[in-house]
Amino acid sequence: MTMTLAPEDEAFRAEVRQFLKDRLPAHLADKVRLNRELTKAETEQWHATLQEKGWLAGNWPTRFGGAGWTAIQRHIFEEESALAHAPRVLPFGIAMLGPVLQKFGSEAQQQRFLPRILDGTDWWCQGYSEPGAGSDLASVRTTAVRDGDHYIVNGQKTWTTLGQHANWIFCLVRTDPAAKAQEGISFLLIDMTSPGITVRPIVLLDGTPEVNEVFFDEVRVPVENLVGEENKGWTYAKYLLTHERTNIAGVGFATASLAALKRIARAQVANGRPLSENPLFAARIAEVEIELMAMATTNLRMLAQAAAGQAPGAESSMLKLKGTQIRQAINDLARRAVGPWALAFPSEGLEGANDETPPGPPEAAAAGRAYLNNRKLSIYGGSNEIQRGIIAKSLLGL
Repeated sequence: MTMTLAPEDEAFRAEVRQFLKDRLPAHLADKVRLNRELTKAETEQWHATLQEKGWLAGNWPTRFGGAGWTAIQRHIFEEESALAHAPRVLPFGIAMLGPVLQKFGSEAQQQRFLPRILDGTDWWCQGYSEPGAGSDLASVRTTAVRDGDHYIVNGQKTWTTLGQHANWIFCLVRTDPAAKAQEGISFLLIDMTSPGITVRPIVLLDGTPEVNEVFFDEVRVPVENLVGEENKGWTYAKYLLTHERTNIAGVGFATASLAALKRIARAQVANGRPLSENPLFAARIAEVEIELMAMATTNLRMLAQAAAGQAPGAESSMLKLKGTQIRQAINDLARRAVGPWALAFPSEGLEGANDETPPGPPEAAAAGRAYLNNRKLSIYGGSNEIQRGIIAKSLLGL
C-alpha cells in the first residue's frame, strides 16, 4: 500500500529500499518475519547500523543529531522498513524520551543524554504504569522524597517493556502527596544500576518475558535528574504519551502484516480454491485495507503537526485506537487463514526446538505468535476504553 509522492520523496523511497537491501542482515529479517524474539545484541546491532547512516532518529531535528525528516519521509521509512522485515527502532529513547528532553529538558540533560541515546550507550525503558495506576495514570503512588541533593524513590512499576535490558528508566513519581492527583507528579530519570532496584520478568502468552515489574527500595536519585519543574511532570507525561500513541498506530507494521495476510490467503486452500478467492474472506481483507489507508492519511497529518513543533492532541488517541484495532483485525484474519496450525503451542514449538522447523505451514507459528502477543495493543499506551473517553471529551465535548 503506497501513495503517489513527489519526485524527491520517490527518490528517498528508492534510497531507503536500497539501504535495506544492502545493510539489513538476512537472519534479522527472518526473525522479524517469523515474529521471533530478538536478542539485545541484535537490536543494538540494527540501531548502530541506522545510526551509522544517520537514520536512527528520523524524528529528531538535525541540531540534536537527528535526520530531520519530513512527515512523508518518516512515513516512507517506517513503511519500507516494515515491508523489509527490519527490526523496529525501539521507541523509548528515540520516540518518547528524546522529544521530551528536547522540549522540556535542561541544556545539561540534553547534552548528557541525547548523544547516549543515539550511540547506544543507554537503553531506556518507561516507568509509567503501576499496580492500580495503568490507564488511570494520575493515580501513581511511587514516591520521590527530597533529601538534600537527592530524591529517595520507593514504589513499583509494572508492564515495563524490555526493562530487563535497560540501564535507565524515565519515571513518573509522586513528589507532593497532598496535591491533587495530576498536580503532585514529577518526571524523573533513574539509573537502573542504582542500589535498591529489582527487575522481575513477566512471561506473556507467547512465552516471552517481554515485560517486567520494577521495584524501587530507598533508591537515591540525584536532583539534577529531574526533568523540568518539580510537580509539573504531568505536563511532560502527556506530551510523551501523544508521541507514544501516534507511534503505536503502527502504520508500517500494519502494512507489512496486511501484505503477509494476502500471501497467506493466496497460499491456503479452502474447498479446493485459494482462500483469497473466497468472497467473504476477500471482503474482510478489503475492509481492513480501506481502514488502513484512511488511518495512514490521518497519521501523516499528525506527523506533519509534530514536525511543525505541535504536540498532537486527542487525534493521537484516534490513531492509537484505530491503529490497534486494525492490527488486531489483521492478526485475527491471519490466524483464521492458517486454521488449527495457529493454535497455541509451547514457546519451544513456536520457535522451533533445536532449530527445527515449527509444525504446519511456514507462516503458522508467526501468525499464532502475532495474534497472542498483539492482544496487548488495546491495553498498553492507555487502554482503548480510555482513548474513547479522551476522544469523547476533547473532540465531541461530551
